[in-house]
This record gives sequence, structure tokens and C-alpha cells, in this order.
Amino acid sequence: MMRRQELESSCGILKVTHLETLDYADSGMMGWPTNDAPGSFWQTPVEEGAARLAELMRRYQPDVVVTYDENGFYGHPDHIQANRITMAALTMTELTPKVYWTTAPRSMMQRFGEVMREFGADWQEPDPAEAAAMAEIGLPDDEITTWVDTTAFGGQKFDALAAHASQGENIFFLRMGLERFTELMGVETFVRVRDTTGAAAPENDLFAGLR
Repeated sequence: MMRRQELESSCGILKVTHLETLDYADSGMMGWPTNDAPGSFWQTPVEEGAARLAELMRRYQPDVVVTYDENGFYGHPDHIQANRITMAALTMTELTPKVYWTTAPRSMMQRFGEVMREFGADWQEPDPAEAAAMAEIGLPDDEITTWVDTTAFGGQKFDALAAHASQGENIFFLRMGLERFTELMGVETFVRVRDTTGAAAPENDLFAGLR
């Protein structure tokens, strides 16, 4: 579970100027008993969470909104819920920001698996059913609409992960060292799902058409 102190620390490293939290409990991975815990994000009625988020959207009037895709990238329940609540919140408002879902090109997922093995991750070949499910993570490269070069911020991203040392999966990324981490994670990719600017795609800027 992400600790508030760690969250605030990483936001400071990333120079986030406004942080709003709704304080729902972490639901854990899909199928864990914590999915059903009272107060978990996964158990929160979408309408309830969306109403709270819509209030923040009306206050801040965002030009761009970013959330997970419908599958929560890899099926994490809180990521799926974030998509549901974000999209419902947008419907509750009259705002028309550009909307993006985070995703990854499948070529990048292949490279990620290679690096995991290189750094000695406990990686076992999945059975055919698992392999088929993993093959559906992300999108074909030609369906990615937005490729943002973030190599200049590699140090900030690396340090922000280090602030979340209580989350065990971050240890793998930190073990790479800054140089390899930036090489692997130096591009952020998205699919644009709503746009009123007419900006051409593919693009390299979430604010294309707004600047």
C-alpha cells in the first residue's frame, strides 16, 4: 500500500504543485481478499468516486486528463477503477479536455521482459493461457497516438520511485541504476481517446493543439 508520506515525498521530487487525495484504501492485486475490504477503492461505487472527482475537475478546469486504460494496463483492480471513475466524472461535467489512457507499445513490453531477465528477475515462462493474456497487455505500436520523450526527467522519475521503497516492485527498477532505468523508461506512451483540438496524431506532446 502506498503510504501518504511517500506519496507526498515523490510529488515533491516530481515538482507537483497541487496534490489532492480521496483517501480510499489500496485494493491489492486482483483476487486478493483486500479487494472486498470495506473502504477499498475497488468496492467504492463508481458514482460516488466520480462525483468527488468531478468536483475537483470543475475546480481545476483541466486541459488534459490522464488515466489508465479500461484494463488497468495489466488488470490491477484499482487501475481499472481509476479508469471507470475518471471517465464517469468527465461525463458529470461539461468540460472537454483532451483525454488520454496510459498504455505501452507491445514492442516495449518485449524489451521489458528481456531487461527483467538480464537483471535476474525471477521470471518463469508462463503457461499458454498466461502467455496469451500477457500478449494482450498494451497496444500494437501503430495504435499508440502519443510518444513523449522524458529522458531529461529520468533522475526525477528514478528518485520518485526510490521514495516509494515500501512498494516491493520498485526495487527491481531501482536495481537497474539510473542510466539503464532512463534508457528503458525514457519514453511515456499514451492513446488519445478524446480530443477537440484537431491535433495530428501521432504526437509527442499531451498539450499539442493547446499551446
